[in-house]
Amino acid sequence: MQRRSGKFVYAMGLAAAMCGFSACATATTETGPVAASEPATVRAMVATTAAALGQVNKAVLLQDASDPPAGRIVGSAGLGGLEVYDLAGQRLGSTPAGEAASLDVRQGFDLAGRSTTLIVSTDVTDNSLRYFAMSGGTLSEVGARSVPLGFAVEGVCFLRNASDGGLYVIAVGDGGEFDQQLVFINDQGRVDSRQSRRLGLPSPAEHCVADDATGQVYVSEQAVGIWRFNGDPETDATPVLIDAPRLGRISEEVGGVALYDGGAGARYLIASDASGGRLYAYDRDADDAWIGMARIAAPSGALVGEPGGLFATGTAMGPGLPAGGLLAADEDAETGADYKLVSITELAGPLNLRAGAPRGSAAPALAPVPTVVATFETVPVLSHGDAADDPAIWANPVDPAASLVVATDKKSGLYLYDMQGRVVQHLPDGKMNNVDLRTGFMLGGEPIVLVAASDRTRKSIALYRLDTVNRQLVDIADGLQPTGQGDPYGLCLYRSPRSGKSFVFINDSNGEKRQWELIDAGNGRVRAERVRDFAFESQVEGCVADDETGVLFVNEEDVGLWRLGAEPDGGNAMIAVDRVDTNPAIKDDMEGIGLYDLGGGRGYLIASSQGNNTYAVYRREGDQAYLGSFAVVADARSGIDGVSETDGLEVTSANLGPGFEHGAMIAQDGRNVLPGELQNYKYIPWSSIARALDLEVR
Repeated sequence: MQRRSGKFVYAMGLAAAMCGFSACATATTETGPVAASEPATVRAMVATTAAALGQVNKAVLLQDASDPPAGRIVGSAGLGGLEVYDLAGQRLGSTPAGEAASLDVRQGFDLAGRSTTLIVSTDVTDNSLRYFAMSGGTLSEVGARSVPLGFAVEGVCFLRNASDGGLYVIAVGDGGEFDQQLVFINDQGRVDSRQSRRLGLPSPAEHCVADDATGQVYVSEQAVGIWRFNGDPETDATPVLIDAPRLGRISEEVGGVALYDGGAGARYLIASDASGGRLYAYDRDADDAWIGMARIAAPSGALVGEPGGLFATGTAMGPGLPAGGLLAADEDAETGADYKLVSITELAGPLNLRAGAPRGSAAPALAPVPTVVATFETVPVLSHGDAADDPAIWANPVDPAASLVVATDKKSGLYLYDMQGRVVQHLPDGKMNNVDLRTGFMLGGEPIVLVAASDRTRKSIALYRLDTVNRQLVDIADGLQPTGQGDPYGLCLYRSPRSGKSFVFINDSNGEKRQWELIDAGNGRVRAERVRDFAFESQVEGCVADDETGVLFVNEEDVGLWRLGAEPDGGNAMIAVDRVDTNPAIKDDMEGIGLYDLGGGRGYLIASSQGNNTYAVYRREGDQAYLGSFAVVADARSGIDGVSETDGLEVTSANLGPGFEHGAMIAQDGRNVLPGELQNYKYIPWSSIARALDLEVR
């Protein structure tokens, strides 16, 4: 399958991009933006004590669940570090944090078994991230280190990613940088993070905010506008422009961005039109359509001229804040730079929003399916783009730890990896798409490990012997073995329990599938003889043959999983095991498939559901009942990312050495992040999958 790259692509045609927001049709004329009517002014209920050193940028509200009026405000104060205020705005203290520019908070973070209020702050002295925890009204630094970013940082925000349950921190910079890091607890119980992906905008980005429920991240690119894109690092960023100067409502520069969640029908984006001195609201339940505007003023009535960093909450926080509040930085306040706290109920009318119901602190997002992590990953393939595709596993019966993985680079050839993912051999023999192997193939009277691959360069079947002593692949094809197909694509091997003969199935990308018998041609060579043709209605690729039951399983990418006879006289009858249009747990493309053997005809089938980055598990026997799905997610401690957009996979129940005593699943990773690298393969112990779904092990 072909994919777009994971890079953030900046939309050059702003006018075309703007058609996604409501201002596109109503806010402009032939001569430029429509002049907005003067918005209503809403007075803040609180102005904090002026920052000690006259610097403010962003503040957050912290809930006290047991006593809402005892909540706190924590704000960045430049060289004054982080300042803590009560809800009346009185400064209670400050904590050294370098030159603190921006911050964000997530409550309910698990730190050493304790539910903790975690704060991330940017230190612009050395352009790093620092982590703090609030306990008993006091901030303490809990980070393992100042995490270096390597660019002039501006804003920061947290995202709890629903697809894997991980907490990420996003930092945006003066050069348009966008750095996403996965937060974790190190062996010493301290908070740390490591880069997951780096994206980029062409001009300075100042603020960001993320929605844990939808995984969307909003970034204010100061002179360009507000962007929304997917915050899951295992997906395309897919940017959408929400508003922009000249083409939309923003006058010149966008400032802070905040999200308000008052429940269903009351979810909004609030943004600062800094140059115009206004706040704008957008309806997140209506594709971020613009809905209203307001000015804010100090309790004294003085207007906030350029609202800066924003923070909003839908949490009830006592008298005056029954539906939460909004904090706005005011660098030019008459009495010194401070933060203004505005009740959402007061803003609701002018901003044309519904305040919603009082809400408690948001619970951490949970992954939609059981999750496991990979314990090893291979060295990335050498080819760029969509290159790695399909693995096969040879289990060493004498020394399981010396087992090997054969894998394809469909732009250059084959790889041989060891069980730690290190390259043993790279064979640049052409565009090899799928690969499979069988032990015990008789060649010249001796059993060998036979390896077959679909060669798209020569439109042929590539055949090798795995030399298990010298640990290398040796070409044994009796000359070119042409398939007669325009694009040989998917491939799998089969040994008949009835005749003992070996076969290879190979299909064209148009769905036509052919079966070939593999025959000892003499002189240590193997040839293929065509024995059967059949076809699917659309593209197929992943397949696996059950050598014990004589059944072939094939994934038709946009349709589902099929079962049919694997013998040459098996005919064309196909039985649908599962379909994309009837099982909501799977989503096209259906790609790789493998078989876990429990013995006696029992076991499991594992299929890649590429459209939602999960793996569906079916019972091997009977009618192949669907048993559930799992996902492979990132492990920040080891630095191994999750697995996404999997093409090929292989499963074995054989002992593969320490950590893989009950077998493994090895899967192609279509988006290799943490940090971003070329594609590779991930090794997942079967025991982890078995625990996640309550399955058996062998």
